[in-house]
Amino acid sequence: MKKIITLLIFSFASYALIAQTGTLSGKVLGSDGEALLGASVQIKGGSKGAITDIDGRYSLELEAGTYTMIVSYIGYADSENTVSINAGQNSTLDFTLSLGTALDVVVVSGSKKPEKLTESPATIETIHAREIEEYAGNPGELLARQKGIDYFRAGIATPAFNIRGFNSNFNSKNLQVTDGRFSTLIATGLPLGPLNTTIKEDIERVEVILGPNATLYGPNAHNGLMNTITKDPRTSAGTTIAINPGVSGDGDAFFSGRIRHAQVLSDKFAFKVMGEYTTATEFDFSDSVFIDRVGALDTLGNPVPDGIKEGYNEFELDNDVNFIRAEAGLYFSPSKDLDIIFNTGYSNSTYLSPTNVGRNQIKDWSINYYQLRFSGKNWFAQAYYTLSKTDSTYAIDQRTKNYYAAIDADVPPAIARQSSYGNGAIFQDDSQRLNAEAQYNNTFGRLSLVTGLQYQMDQANSLGTYLLDGGGSIDISQIGGYAHLTYEFGDGWRVLAAARADDHEVYGFNFVPKFGLLKVGKSGTWRLTYGQGIAAPTILNMYGDLFAGLILGNAEGFTLADGSKVEKQKVEKLQTFELGYRGQVVQNKLFIDANAYFNNSKDFLSPLTIIGVASQRGDQAIDQVQSGFGIWGGLVGTYINFGEVNTFGFDIGATYYFTPQFSGTFNYSYFDYSVDEENMENDFNNDGVVNFLDILVNAPNHKMSLGLNYSGEKWFGSLFTRWVEEYDYFSSFQIASQTHEELTYRGVPIVENARSADTYNYGPLGGFVTMDLSIGHRINDIFTISAAASNLFNQDLREFTASAPTRGLYTMELRINLPAIGKK
Repeated sequence: MKKIITLLIFSFASYALIAQTGTLSGKVLGSDGEALLGASVQIKGGSKGAITDIDGRYSLELEAGTYTMIVSYIGYADSENTVSINAGQNSTLDFTLSLGTALDVVVVSGSKKPEKLTESPATIETIHAREIEEYAGNPGELLARQKGIDYFRAGIATPAFNIRGFNSNFNSKNLQVTDGRFSTLIATGLPLGPLNTTIKEDIERVEVILGPNATLYGPNAHNGLMNTITKDPRTSAGTTIAINPGVSGDGDAFFSGRIRHAQVLSDKFAFKVMGEYTTATEFDFSDSVFIDRVGALDTLGNPVPDGIKEGYNEFELDNDVNFIRAEAGLYFSPSKDLDIIFNTGYSNSTYLSPTNVGRNQIKDWSINYYQLRFSGKNWFAQAYYTLSKTDSTYAIDQRTKNYYAAIDADVPPAIARQSSYGNGAIFQDDSQRLNAEAQYNNTFGRLSLVTGLQYQMDQANSLGTYLLDGGGSIDISQIGGYAHLTYEFGDGWRVLAAARADDHEVYGFNFVPKFGLLKVGKSGTWRLTYGQGIAAPTILNMYGDLFAGLILGNAEGFTLADGSKVEKQKVEKLQTFELGYRGQVVQNKLFIDANAYFNNSKDFLSPLTIIGVASQRGDQAIDQVQSGFGIWGGLVGTYINFGEVNTFGFDIGATYYFTPQFSGTFNYSYFDYSVDEENMENDFNNDGVVNFLDILVNAPNHKMSLGLNYSGEKWFGSLFTRWVEEYDYFSSFQIASQTHEELTYRGVPIVENARSADTYNYGPLGGFVTMDLSIGHRINDIFTISAAASNLFNQDLREFTASAPTRGLYTMELRINLPAIGKK
C-alpha cells in the first residue's frame, strides 16, 4: 500500500511540474520566404533559447508566463515579439526577418558588456559559429580573412597572428582570452595557441580587437586581443560529431575527430562535454644548426677549418603532431537573474614550435583549467585556476649542438645522444596561476557604468630548467581595477571615459586611461578614441635562466665589469589615437568598416641582446647566478628597454551583399613607422646609427584580400585570396631579409640565402598571393559534408622564421548533428 501511495505522489508531482510548463515552437524565415538554418531564438535578457534546424523550425519548453523572444541571424536584422505561454499547452510564434547586416551583431569585448558591433568604441573583427561550421579547415585560418591582422602559419598545426607591427618569435603583446579567462602560458606570457583546450564545435564566435584595450583587460592587451566565446548548452543542445581526414601539400595524411554533446536537464540545469583527437605530420623541413666544430670533419668527411661553422640538420627531428583536448561545463540557474557556471578543460600537445633560437620540440605539454563564474543582473564574478606542465620539451638547436660537441669529444653515439638533453636543452614546466575578478555594471539614466577588480597570482616553476627558480616556484602577484563610463548626450552623441590602475609586485604601479567620442547614426557610427596601453615584461624576461646562464632575466638590473649599470626592465608604454567608421553606404547592400590610427611607443621591451660581461645581477655576484660561469665568464644576454617610435596606418573592409546569402568582401591594410634618427636612445644595437635594424617593426607595409561567400539552405562555400607584401623580419637570432650591402645584423653581413651566425637567412617573408577554397552541402538535418583547401595551389609560402614554408592543406569534413534529448 505504501508503494502505491508513493507512486501516486510522484505521479501527481510530475503532472504538477509538467502542468506548470508549456511548449513554444515556430519557424524562422528570411525576407524571401526561405527557411533559415541556425537562427538563434532566445528569451530577451535571459539565457534560455534554441537554434533553428534545416527547416527553420525551433522548439522550447518554458514555464507559464509572458516572454519577449528575440531572433538573430547573420545578414538579417534582429526581430523580437511577445508571447504568452499557458501551462500544459502548445504555443506557436513564427518570425520573418528583414534584411540587415552582419555589422549589427552583438559583441562583448569592446566594453565588457553586450553592445552592437556598430556602437563599440573599438575596432573589432568577428568570426561567427556559422562561418566556423561552414569551413572544414582549422578555424584559426579564418583570421587571415579579417582586416588589420597579420596572419601567418608557423607550422602545420600553428596558425597565428599579430596586430599592428612588432612581431617576433616570442610575441606576448597580443592577449588571448576564452570566456573571460586569460589563455596564456604562465612563465612566458605567450598565447596558448595550439595548447588551447577549446574544440571547433564549441566556438560561438571569436572577437579580435585591433589596438590596445588595456583599460579593461590589463597588461599585454597591447597590440590587441582575441576573445573566444564558447556555446551555451541551453541554446545549443544536441550532439555533434565531426570527422576530418586530410592531406598536406607534402602528401602526408592528417586526421581530426571531435565530439560535442550538450543537454538541458531541466529549467535549472544544463551541461556540455566534448573531446578532440588530432594527429598530423609537420611540413617537411629541417632547419640548419651551425656548429663550431674545430678539428672535426664536415658532412663530406673533410677537415673543418678553424673558425668555420658547419651546418647540420636538426638532430633526431620528430615531425609527429598530436593533440588531445577535452572540456566540460555545468550550467545552473537557481533563479531568473542568476547563473552559476563551472567549466574545466584539458589538453595534451606534441608539435614543433619556432622560437628566437630555432625550434622547440614540444612534448606532451598539458594545460588544465578550472573556472567558476557567477552572473547576475548587474554583476559578474569569477575565479579560475590554470596549470601548465611538461617534462620533456627541449630546444632542438641546443640539443643538436650538445650531441655533436660530445661526438667531437669521442663520446660514443649512444651516450652522446643521452647527454644531448643537458646543457640547457631540456625545458620543464610545472606552473600554476590563480585569477579572480568581480565586476559591476548598471545604467543610471544616460550614464552607463562598468567597473571591476582583478587579481592574479603567478607561480612559475621550471624545475630549474629555464628560470632562476632552483629553490621552488617564482610567486608574483598583481591587482588591478578598472572603470568604464559611457554617457548619452542625445542625437546619437556618446562620450566614454575609462581608466585602469594596476599594481605589480615587480614592476610596480601603472595607470592607463581611455577616452572616446561616438556619433551613432541610422546608417553607422563614427568614433574617435584615445587610449594607452602597456606591455609588461614576462616572468621569463624577468627571471629567465637559459643555456647555463648565458641568457638571464632582468628583474633587478646588472652591473657590468667596467662599473656601468644596466637598468632593470620596466613596462613598455603605448599611446593610440584612432578614428573609425562602421556602417552601411548603400542600404542593405554595401557596408564599410574603416579606421586610421597613430601610435606612439616608448621604452620598448627589447629582443634578446648581449649587454657584455657582468659582475653583478642586482646585488648578487654574477658567478653566484650564472651556472655556466666557467664557460661564459659573466657574458650575459638579457632584455632591456629602449627608444621611442611612431607607427601609423589604416584598415578598410567592405562587404557587399548581392543577396542575403551571397556576399563579397574586400580588405586592405597599410602600416608604417617613423623614428627620430638623431636620438641615440633609439640606437638599440649601439652601432652609432639609427635605422630599421634598431626598430624591428617586422610587418608588411601593405596587405590585401578579396573574398566571395555563399551560405544557403543546402549549399555553402567561399573563395578567398590574399596578398602580402614582401618584408624583412628580424627576431633575436632569427633573420629573414633581402641582402643589405654594408649592413650587418649581430655582427654578420645581411646576405639573402646565406648563413647568418647560428642560423640561416632564407630571404624575406611575404611576397606572395595565395588562394583558399571551400565548399559544402547540408544533406539533411543530420549530415553535412564539406571540403576546404588552404593554399590551393600548394605554394611554398615564407610566413615565419624557424619553421617550414607553409604548403597546402586539403581537408574534408563529415559533420553529424544529432537532435537534443531530454528537455529543450
